[in-house]
Amino acid sequence: MKVAVRYLAPLLAVSSLLFASLSHAGEAEIRRALKPILSPGVVISSVKPTPYQGLYEVNLGGRKLLYMDAKGQFLFDGEITDLKKSVNVTKDRMMQLQAIKWDSLPFENAIKTVKGNGARKLVVFSDVDCPYCRKFEVELNKVDNTTVYTFLRPVAELHPQAVQTSRQIWCAPNRNQAWDAYITQGKVPKNDGQCTNPVAATMALAEKLNIFGTPTLVFPNGQRVPGMVPAEQLEKLLAAGAK
Repeated sequence: MKVAVRYLAPLLAVSSLLFASLSHAGEAEIRRALKPILSPGVVISSVKPTPYQGLYEVNLGGRKLLYMDAKGQFLFDGEITDLKKSVNVTKDRMMQLQAIKWDSLPFENAIKTVKGNGARKLVVFSDVDCPYCRKFEVELNKVDNTTVYTFLRPVAELHPQAVQTSRQIWCAPNRNQAWDAYITQGKVPKNDGQCTNPVAATMALAEKLNIFGTPTLVFPNGQRVPGMVPAEQLEKLLAAGAK
């Protein structure tokens, strides 16, 4: 037994080095196999071994997860579920990768709206001409005691006029009123949108954070939720998302 213990540390060191070497080899094979089939501009942020069935997790810029074997021969494009724990492993992992540091956001570039005591906080990246953003505003109005920071994030590819309208809303004497009037009635503020505004900076920030769809919600705990959610679901998200 003493002899076994004596050689245990060196064996563990060799084992760790071997594992690291094999992991690195798997990563190289996977990157080599994926390179010719990925669309231009798609970035492989990381390749990591998973604890299940020899699969490797391939992180595509925090936007999507793929799974491959160590030889880069078999590709799995889908979600993995831990049946024993009843957990969607892929979804939970994506939430970790897409988490946004609340304190890092430039709140001075958002339209701040306080309702009730304002205790529950929420960030919304919204496109002024997005129909789902308008539907979300209806649901948001059903929720009280909130502080909402609305970042004007026009999706120019879909709504070319949204960039100019966003600037005009920001340049209005009362941004909250201008936002509400446009979202609910389609009234465009009467200005040329040429004041100093953060619209371009917000678009760049959204791209950096991989926020390409609207609305996208962000909560103080870093969780992001894409898409329109009803008031009942929003209530649960606000409770879960508080720091």
